[in-house]
Amino acid sequence: MAKKNTYDAGSISVLEGLEAVRKRPGMYIGSVSRKGLNHLIYEIVDNAVDEHLAGYCSLIHVVLEKDGSCTVTDNGRGIPVDMHEKGVSAERLVFTTLHAGGKFDNSAYKTSGGLHGVGSSVVNALSTYLDIRISRDGYIHHDHYERGIPTLELEEGLLPKLGKTRQTGTSINFLPDPEIFEKTRFSATEVKSRLHETAYLNPDLTIHFEDRRGTETEDITYHEPDGIIGFIKDLNHSAEVLHDPVYLKGEADGIQVEVAFQFTNEFRENVLGFCNNIYNAEGGTHLTGFKTTFTTVMNTYAREIGVLKDKDPNFTGADIRNGMTAVVSIKHPEPRFEGQTKTKLDNQDASRATGKVVGEQMVLYFDRNLETLKTILSCAEKAAKIRKTEERAKTNLLTKQKYSFDSNGKLANCEKKDPSQCEIFIVEGDSAGGSAKTARNRNYQAILPIRGKILNVEKATIDKVLANAEIKTMINAFGCGFSEGYGNDFDITNSVMIKL
Repeated sequence: MAKKNTYDAGSISVLEGLEAVRKRPGMYIGSVSRKGLNHLIYEIVDNAVDEHLAGYCSLIHVVLEKDGSCTVTDNGRGIPVDMHEKGVSAERLVFTTLHAGGKFDNSAYKTSGGLHGVGSSVVNALSTYLDIRISRDGYIHHDHYERGIPTLELEEGLLPKLGKTRQTGTSINFLPDPEIFEKTRFSATEVKSRLHETAYLNPDLTIHFEDRRGTETEDITYHEPDGIIGFIKDLNHSAEVLHDPVYLKGEADGIQVEVAFQFTNEFRENVLGFCNNIYNAEGGTHLTGFKTTFTTVMNTYAREIGVLKDKDPNFTGADIRNGMTAVVSIKHPEPRFEGQTKTKLDNQDASRATGKVVGEQMVLYFDRNLETLKTILSCAEKAAKIRKTEERAKTNLLTKQKYSFDSNGKLANCEKKDPSQCEIFIVEGDSAGGSAKTARNRNYQAILPIRGKILNVEKATIDKVLANAEIKTMINAFGCGFSEGYGNDFDITNSVMIKL
């Protein structure tokens, strides 16, 4: 007899302790891929960085051990080890209880990245083992866990002591659980990138990295006293820059705002957002505030100095940010992120505060640096010109017949329209065109004569490219559209003549 399907009180499961983390790890670290694996390190490092922000940590040491584990050590105050009102050492509470930590009380941390209070316990739950040593109150305190479960007996609820010390800080060694992760080998490249990024955001912090897994130990120290100005220089190290980095700083509504930007001669924008040292890959309100204010202020300047006339429309945000590399870093006492991995900031006050600081500081800077202002506006002017040329070209292409002849009627089209059967030959001059036409199979071979050597498109701007008669002829003949800069309108499936 088939089992009856029921949905009643007995169908409701309650996951106790860290069981929920092991059951649904992606909810807490994003995924169980290499990205999620590396995130374990970031959670522990972020807690150490929070100690730095509180003024107690100047050095973080990250080691990728030979056995596949990772050790993160800091010289902060050390996690509290005294008895909590729950009847257990505060350290054990932090590592075994979700939403337990010092980030909910502003007296301990004014700003922090680990505000959810789950990072340490999540790392513990998803590790085969986690071993912790805390130097605090004159002693080295010790605790050990296996898959989130403590293995050491406590006397009167307090941690065992390994010896005396004059140092303070926390050292955590953990081994990712292969039952959870697809791969358990950390990516040194990604970890180093994140640590270097963190050093740029904290110019008074030193981060030491070691990778002991190879035949030779890789040993790197990250210390960036120039802060995000150095970050901008690093991001643009291989680009042709148009001016020195611009640095803006201020505070509004209790939110600290730092911005650095620089324009290059490349047709792109690269704007990175950080809140409390956490990279927000999907942006958020602080980037919205920055972009909106930057666009408004630059359009105002453009009219004041005559780059834009009364009849001209404003530059778009994309026009103005063309060529921009920027880092926006804020410190917020009560940030709200979308998800534990903190990829997007959601605070509306972050937008207002960032906009206020950027607006005020931009005016102060550009009033004293007119040449930099003109350089940036010339980038916007160029981008706007290219955008308008593209828009006109797109409109013209859409209104023309897809398989039109060139201006002199020299395209000898083929009869078939199936791309899998057709091809086009581009030949130079009428003489070659005539010869090719007589030798071709007109069923599937098209011939397009062009006049002489065409424009070098690699070195030309898109407006010059689209103004070239021969190139326009080819675009019309192929029927695929084109793509550059403001989106992707090229579609090979639209062609009846060329085959990849």
